[in-house]
Amino acid sequence: MRLAISIPALALIILAGAAEAACDVKGAKLEEAIAQKSELRETANKQTVRDLRTLRDAAIILDAYRYGAECERLIEIVKALAANPDKAIEQGGDTDEEKAENLEEAREPKLPAASAPKPQ
Repeated sequence: MRLAISIPALALIILAGAAEAACDVKGAKLEEAIAQKSELRETANKQTVRDLRTLRDAAIILDAYRYGAECERLIEIVKALAANPDKAIEQGGDTDEEKAENLEEAREPKLPAASAPKPQ
């Protein structure tokens, strides 16, 4: 009888542990990768490092909202970019000023539109 109760309990513990570790943001070791890669420590590549950290933070948010698969995919991307900084820097080199302005505008919080005065 003890064995019958122990097996389901053990299965639940294993499944709970697997679900908890579904998205291993800490395992990406992004800060360690940044510290080890001289390219990422160069002043000219600060934006690439900020982008990597933003992606990592987005993975944390996805995990918090229980989007484990999406979080895991994002962590894979972060790991790949951090492992090959030259490629990350090359890919992140978009200098289109109009695109940058549009992105910056999209980031700004918007206030609700004020209700227009009614004509009398």
